[in-house]
Amino acid sequence: MSDKIPVTVLTGYLGAGKTTLLNRILSEPHGRKYAVIVNEFGEIGIDNDLVIGADEEVFEMNNGCVCCTVRGDLVRIMGGLMRRKGKFDAIIVETTGLADPAPVAQTFFVDDDVRAHAALDAVVTVADAKWLSDRLKDAPEAKNQIAFADVIVLNKTDLVSADELAEVEGRIRAINPYARLIRAERCQVALADVLERRAFDLDRILEIEPGFLNTGDGHDHHGHDHGHDHDHDHNHDHGHGDGLKHYHDEDMQSLSLRADRPVDPARFMPWLQALVARDGKNILRCKGILSFKDDDERYVFQGVHMMLDGTHQRPWRDGEARESRVIFIGRDLPEQAIRDGFAACIAA
Repeated sequence: MSDKIPVTVLTGYLGAGKTTLLNRILSEPHGRKYAVIVNEFGEIGIDNDLVIGADEEVFEMNNGCVCCTVRGDLVRIMGGLMRRKGKFDAIIVETTGLADPAPVAQTFFVDDDVRAHAALDAVVTVADAKWLSDRLKDAPEAKNQIAFADVIVLNKTDLVSADELAEVEGRIRAINPYARLIRAERCQVALADVLERRAFDLDRILEIEPGFLNTGDGHDHHGHDHGHDHDHDHNHDHGHGDGLKHYHDEDMQSLSLRADRPVDPARFMPWLQALVARDGKNILRCKGILSFKDDDERYVFQGVHMMLDGTHQRPWRDGEARESRVIFIGRDLPEQAIRDGFAACIAA
């Protein structure tokens, strides 16, 4: 992964503040050079004077609509950037506020040239604390943007009460319990929290660990999700004694799998490929880290719909727990079939 240029996809519903975040990235004295690909949409855009003043390179995609041309534009622009490799440290792609992030994210899986030189580092979604709950009810794109995210910047937290903040965070967690959630006002966040996150590295973002959800109540909020069936009603609120409501989203699910014993790659890879071929349209994101049998290196993968990409990441460290962790986020997932299929991949 180290020789590939990291790409951050910046998304968020109209008015959430992603342009504010992008302008902050470009104007802060971080010493990094970012190539920026902007999918312009009407009056909503970045401050081009600021971009030039920040000594960055901006590439505007030639139309603001979200359709098949987006991927073609992106492949073409990425090709131009790759010929200038060495002139920038990372790439930021800003999508339109109405965009489903899938076509943009998929570009980094489907085009061989892009894949050879660049890697999807993280999808960063900016969400509006005041209006997100409403958008989740009436705008499927807003829900997709939350589900896709590796990092969620919950912006404008100063405009809501503590109860409203707890409500919107509960709804976010119902859709995507695994993303890093950062509260912000006017997108004031540490850039290290959103850029070059190495989404493949579970030490940083794919931390499917109890403490990562850190609601402060001492509960393991997904311990119940490992290794045994749970057939409780998915539509009720969970009260965990922490003052927060815990929601299950009606049509979006997240599923986490874990194995302490090694996984057989000869079984796992065909199973995963068959699963995404059959159910990929409903799988928004999948990713994981695997301890394969007779393999001293961690294998990591991530997927968007039916597209998968994986690589050996690094050797397992001394004392590191050699366990496999996989997550799926999507709609109407065949949960029990996925659990059973994964269990069948564990080496004897």
